[in-house]
Amino acid sequence: MATRLQQAWLRRGLLACLLWPLSRLYGLLAELRRLAFRAGYFKSERLSVPVVVVGNVVAGGAGKTPAVIALVQHLQARGLQVGVVSRGYGRTSAQCLEVLPGTPIEASGDEPALIRRATGAPVFVATRRAEAARALLAAHHQTQVIVCDDGLQHYALQRDIEIAVFDERGVGNGWLLPAGPLREPWPERLQRGVRAGGRGIDLVLHTAALPAFDGFRSSRQLADHARRADGSRVPLDSLAGQPVLALAGIAKPEAFFAMLRARGLVLAETRDLPDHYSFDSYPRPQDKGYTLICTEKDAVKLFPRQADVLAVPLVFSPEAAFFTAFDALLDPLLSPLPSSHGHQTA
Repeated sequence: MATRLQQAWLRRGLLACLLWPLSRLYGLLAELRRLAFRAGYFKSERLSVPVVVVGNVVAGGAGKTPAVIALVQHLQARGLQVGVVSRGYGRTSAQCLEVLPGTPIEASGDEPALIRRATGAPVFVATRRAEAARALLAAHHQTQVIVCDDGLQHYALQRDIEIAVFDERGVGNGWLLPAGPLREPWPERLQRGVRAGGRGIDLVLHTAALPAFDGFRSSRQLADHARRADGSRVPLDSLAGQPVLALAGIAKPEAFFAMLRARGLVLAETRDLPDHYSFDSYPRPQDKGYTLICTEKDAVKLFPRQADVLAVPLVFSPEAAFFTAFDALLDPLLSPLPSSHGHQTA
């Protein structure tokens, strides 16, 4: 059913038209919720440091996590102290906690664990991102910027910069859920928001090679190495020509498989698994002498279960103009490094 919906969202066919009345109801409820936040019926919390939200206007994976990682690494390269907050999609715990190297994936979620591993930045997860942000500031007083992994529609946490990420689907058929992929109207979302002043999306970042509309571009490619559970590296070229078994529990497994093939790897078998797959009931593949290859996102769950798997990192690179535009928005918001932080509600 999920696959049928994803396909239906690309055009205004029969299934999308049948669901269109529900999308009108969805849009009405979403608009009432936005108005309630603007009018102050629902509380929206402002923090004492700039908050940057990186999220999707469309349902489904669009490359948001690699964009968060790239943005955090950019801030770190500038010498800024940055922390990350997330809901931790798919985790079994409702507890607000810091994601540490030993935190069980079931408690943190796979994407927060990947962000923590890739950047070393403090990462906190909670059902309410505002709660995660408060906990992060209380534990890491030197934090200067908070990046929110997803949450464009989480209005309980006020934000200073909003970045919308799109893949090759663009806005699909342009309709709201469930008739289309949109969580909120587009392009109206460019002009409106729930922040003070009524601003909308600040930056649009495309993760596909051929963007569907205007915005900043990016490139993505596999790293020139795979990584073992102990952190050691295996040159990707050394695997070329030998049969491997590739698996991926991500939004678009075939994209990962295609990138492996483009690097000369022979995929004797592929296993495309649901996004955020837990691997709790996944049987070890029958031993045929194949090297097992997976994504970094899968590796955070597979390494404790199967140490001989190789994870291939994804190198995601937004164009330089994106970072220039982002820095121009952020710099006026930065304050000298504080010794402590508070928060207030608005």
